Amino acid sequence: MSTILRQAARTAVRSRPFSSTAAARKDLVQDLYLKELKAYKPTPATQDAHVGLVKTFSAPIAPQAPALPSDLASELSAYDASEPTLAEVQAATTLSETEVAGGANAYLDFLEADLPKPEAHHH
Repeated sequence: MSTILRQAARTAVRSRPFSSTAAARKDLVQDLYLKELKAYKPTPATQDAHVGLVKTFSAPIAPQAPALPSDLASELSAYDASEPTLAEVQAATTLSETEVAGGANAYLDFLEADLPKPEAHHH
């Protein structure tokens, strides 16, 4: 068996020419591909191909300038005369300050406390 393979290999080496010619290297698949590429004619696009795919442009409406009130001076004086209600806001902040202070102190006490010792498990 091995002698037959050796003889086939020798004859294959002898029959192969040193330089290849263009006819031997001709690629049928590439030729078919190039022929089909050259013969391809794309269908021309119609003029109304974009209708339905693209919206027509419409400019947005211009914003309107805000109108100033006619009696601006009287509205400003009424605003200056009004007193803000600060009493409710101060009561809410004092409650939250005490809660935060107690919460912060409790957190610091928790951090300073000793860690509990793990209990030994008896098996």
